[in-house]
Amino acid sequence: MLNAVLGLIFTLFYCEYLIYYIVLAQCDWPALDSRKEDLTVSQTEATEKPVKAIFIADTHLLGPRNGHWFDKLRREWQMYRAFQTMMTIHRPDVVFILGDVFDEGQWCSSTEFESYIQRFHSLFYVPKNTYLYVVAGNHDIGFHYAITPYRNQRFINGLKSPNVRRVSIRDNHFTLINSMALEGDGCFLCRPTEIAVDKIAKDLKCARKMGNDCNNASAISRYSRPILLQHYPMYRESDEICNELDQAPDDIKNIKFRERWECLSKEASEQLLDILNPRLIVAGHTHHGCRRIHRDDILEFTIPSFSWRNKVNPSLLMGVFTPRNYAVSKCYMPVESTVIIIYYVSLTCTMIYLIIKLRPRRPAYSRLKMP
Repeated sequence: MLNAVLGLIFTLFYCEYLIYYIVLAQCDWPALDSRKEDLTVSQTEATEKPVKAIFIADTHLLGPRNGHWFDKLRREWQMYRAFQTMMTIHRPDVVFILGDVFDEGQWCSSTEFESYIQRFHSLFYVPKNTYLYVVAGNHDIGFHYAITPYRNQRFINGLKSPNVRRVSIRDNHFTLINSMALEGDGCFLCRPTEIAVDKIAKDLKCARKMGNDCNNASAISRYSRPILLQHYPMYRESDEICNELDQAPDDIKNIKFRERWECLSKEASEQLLDILNPRLIVAGHTHHGCRRIHRDDILEFTIPSFSWRNKVNPSLLMGVFTPRNYAVSKCYMPVESTVIIIYYVSLTCTMIYLIIKLRPRRPAYSRLKMP
């Protein structure tokens, strides 16, 4: 009986803790390829220490309305263990969470939102020397038509996440934008966002000594092409072009995207490409993986949901950046079906063991010798 109990305890420990270390230890930071360096960016004499960044999206922390309490407990434990294991093993310099942090952010009360904030920080806390930045998603503040100044400001204050933000780390310029503010209709959210994006573009031009109104100074000391981070992917007709291990299922790949709902509008996408000329774009929202190229050299990654509730094989993106170069690779989380199979096999073997061990034994009779 003791052996059966110990076996079940080890199975629980393996499936709920150890498996994350075994799986995520197989991921590694991608190596930079010197042949892909951007020679238009100035080279410094000092050796450039690359920035190591992790990108995740669509955590969808459940609220009080949707989902069963056990589902909520299970999904949050999985995300907590996967995230904290990544922090322990790989120790990134910065983490970006690209929207839909909360599942019911657009509907929750102020008290529920405060509870959301506390849960988020308890699940996704980072080490002292690691930075964490968040982009708003439609589940956090609503689609464009539903956003109010109160909801928008509540998210900005709670997660320190303005609608537009430039994060420069060792001359790598990460540009974070609220996708719902790119409607282009001059609303209370859209016009300030456009102005802020134009300001970043101007600073980048001034850093290249290309601006006409720079006053001999720039907010950016050294130019490098930015990394664009947002919740919506850039415009595309559907996921039919996607060919990834974590791509959308075949039965929905051909469903047409609606502009401003499943992706940015074509107009907004072209404007961002024109204004910022990013070297990399990372987004979420669709819950499925995709990779595509814009204008010959602008790579876009759509990363899937980080929640096992939305994806059976979640993944995150690992990136290494210098001003002249970058490399990215995917890191896949443990597959839930594998964990279920391990539990099933373990319980079956334990039951068989107990049946054999506890089965009544027949008394042995000695054969009588005939006189």
